[in-house]
Amino acid sequence: MASTILEATRAKHEDLERLERLAVRELQREPANARERLYQSHRVRHMLDLVISTSGKLVEIYEDKDNARKDEISNHLSSQVQTEIFPKFYDRLKEIRDYHRRNPSARFVSETDDFEELLKEEPAIEFTGEEAFGRYLDLHELYNEFINSKFGTPMEYSAFVGTFSQLEKIAHSLKTSRQYREYLEHILEYLTSFLYHTEPLQDIEKIFAKLESEFEEQWANGGVPGWENKDPEKESAPQESVIDLDYYTTVEELVELGPEKLKEVCPCNVVLALKIYFVILLFHSSSHLIGLHYFQALAARGLKSGGTVQQRAERLFLLKHTPLVQLDRKHFAKGSHGSVSNNGNSIKDDLKKEIALMEIKMARLCELLDEVIVRTKENAEKKLTLTYEEMEAEREEEEVQADSESDDEDQQIYNPLKLPMGWDGKPIPYWLYKLHGLGQEFKCEICGNHSYWGRRAYERHFKEWRHQHGMRCLGIPNTKNFNEITSIQEAKELWGRIQQRQGLNKWRPDLEEEYEDQEGNIYNKKTYTDLQRQGLL
Repeated sequence: MASTILEATRAKHEDLERLERLAVRELQREPANARERLYQSHRVRHMLDLVISTSGKLVEIYEDKDNARKDEISNHLSSQVQTEIFPKFYDRLKEIRDYHRRNPSARFVSETDDFEELLKEEPAIEFTGEEAFGRYLDLHELYNEFINSKFGTPMEYSAFVGTFSQLEKIAHSLKTSRQYREYLEHILEYLTSFLYHTEPLQDIEKIFAKLESEFEEQWANGGVPGWENKDPEKESAPQESVIDLDYYTTVEELVELGPEKLKEVCPCNVVLALKIYFVILLFHSSSHLIGLHYFQALAARGLKSGGTVQQRAERLFLLKHTPLVQLDRKHFAKGSHGSVSNNGNSIKDDLKKEIALMEIKMARLCELLDEVIVRTKENAEKKLTLTYEEMEAEREEEEVQADSESDDEDQQIYNPLKLPMGWDGKPIPYWLYKLHGLGQEFKCEICGNHSYWGRRAYERHFKEWRHQHGMRCLGIPNTKNFNEITSIQEAKELWGRIQQRQGLNKWRPDLEEEYEDQEGNIYNKKTYTDLQRQGLL
């Protein structure tokens, strides 16, 4: 039996309530680890998407654009005469009973089980191996795009991770390029996707909508950070045209412009520099160098750049007394007159605004992912010191820990007796604590009054680095004779007695060290020194 519109409305309201209760149950459950927390967030996000889609269908039903709901209400729940309502109700009840009599196998199917499955599903979240299930960013593609671009600089990957969000270091003259815009689009696309995968409950659209409203106000007032009343076109204008017509009064003076000015023509334009280099190799003529200078100046203004040096100079000299917009159309290059005269410096206003907005969005995303960026930089620096085998072993270890261990911040261990921790991160049994005498404290003055708990740890510390360093500072060899000695004074006294006892066997260089003179006579050091002082040798 087909469901009516009113029944479908009731069922959708029931679905909404059921989804809300399931979302509350899921959020009340404490996840065991970071992976389970991420799964929980994605499950709740899926429930919220179902709530939104179901609510949208309910809105369509209540709008009733085809009047189907209104007709159903008028046919079944209303009547012009009050006495006709109950006959309609019983007729409808009879239809329902007849349907179930004809279909005895039909049974009520509850959708509760289907919704309960939402709590058990494991969402499929795609991460690359470098991202380590959302712990780090994978910026290698963006890094390659950056270092191979005109606005990028060569650097290590770890340095790029720490500085890719600092867009203010890029020159404004390079920010209006198509390459820079595509670079920003790729960064925004990746960061947005990564944030959705790692924090699915974050409302990114709402964050961007708020940023856009604030940006419109700041842009109108000229207060966007990094774009305060700056015009990249004006900044690059001195490089595009280095010929100042105010310094010249005749065409002949322009013709006499020497080749020494050539180096001032667009030093930032690599392609032009190569053209100039080959012109010098091929022609070695100052007239060609001057003509190339005029070519750049005319092209920067949208004028024709062909002809001889004299013709180029005359065409350029027209701008001294005539504005660019009032020049005859015949002086302009094909396709450049309309753009130069109509748009001017406002051609790229929309592009600059779009780029500025993307920079603001990127800065906001970097703030939300600040901890991940720091971890990514530390991981990139650590990888520089590891071999491939070590990196693979560490990755496997991290995956095992993520699956088995709980988060330290969520797990509070009950340890009222302050027992030492075992290998599993839990307090050791109390009987083991008493067996090893771990409640007994031993202090060693030679180790800087460091405390050792238990007899075993105390006896073992005499061979450890801390005690050996303390003995070395005292100038005493760390031998078995000084075991159980923890006082500095006792160690010095014992060392003095040992030196006195071993005095007879001690090496005495004055008496035992031998020297030989030129005649082959053998003397000890003291005798040889005395004879040498007296001049007898």
